[in-house]
Amino acid sequence: MPIHIKASPGDIAENTIAVGDPGRVDILSGLLSNVKTVNIHRGFKIVTGLYNGKKVTIATHGVGAPSASIVFEELRQLGAKRIVRIGTTGGVRKDTRIGDVIVATGAAYTVNGCGLGQYMPGICGAASPDPVLTTRIIESMEEHGIEYKKGPVFSSDAFYAEDPSFAERLSHYGIVAVEMEAAALFALGWLRGFETACVLVVSDVLHGEEAMKKYLTTEELAEVFLKVAKLVLDVFHKYY
Repeated sequence: MPIHIKASPGDIAENTIAVGDPGRVDILSGLLSNVKTVNIHRGFKIVTGLYNGKKVTIATHGVGAPSASIVFEELRQLGAKRIVRIGTTGGVRKDTRIGDVIVATGAAYTVNGCGLGQYMPGICGAASPDPVLTTRIIESMEEHGIEYKKGPVFSSDAFYAEDPSFAERLSHYGIVAVEMEAAALFALGWLRGFETACVLVVSDVLHGEEAMKKYLTTEELAEVFLKVAKLVLDVFHKYY
C-alpha cells in the first residue's frame, strides 16, 4: 500500500514520465490536456492528464536513488507499467556539451550503491533499461532529426564528490555522463516487472575548461525538455 503517494490506482497512468524537479512537472504538464494534480504529499508533485486522448502521468521522484526508488515502487503499485526518466546529467565524456540529449543504454553504480544493496545483497542488479522501449525512443529521435548521444551513465550517490579527475576516470571506463537515479530505475524495473528508459539533458560538464563552471536549471533547459518529453509522449501514444 503506497504511503508516500496519496493517490488511488486509477489516478496513475500505465505510461509515466518521472522527473527529479517538481518545476519540470509544471513545464511538461503543458503538453497534456485535462491535467489533474493527484499528489503533492512529501513534495512529490504528480499530475495525470491526456496526450492525444491517452492517459499519461508525470511524476516527481526527487533527488537521489533512495527517494526515487520510493516513487518508482509506489507508481508501480498504483498501476504504472512503464516509467521513463527525463532528467539532467553532467557530461563526463569529452564530446558532451551543455544542452546535449543522452539516451542511457545502461547505468553503472558503486557496489551496494543506489540503495540496491538492500534489495539484492551480494550482487549488483541488472541496471539496464527495457531494450524495446529504449530502441523505440532512439528510432523516434532519428526519425525526427533530434541529435542525441547514447551510452552508459553512472548513477552517483554523492553529487558533490564529482570533479574533473572523477570524470576522467569514468570516461576511461566508457561512461558518457553522471546522474543519480537511472540505475535504481532500471534495476527496479526488472525486479518489479515494469518497462524503463532514461533520456537525459546535459546541464553541466565535468571536463575541459568548462568543468563545473556552469549549471543550467530546468527553466533554462525548458525548450530541450519539452522537445524530449513530446517525443516520449509520441512513443507512448504510437506503441502503448
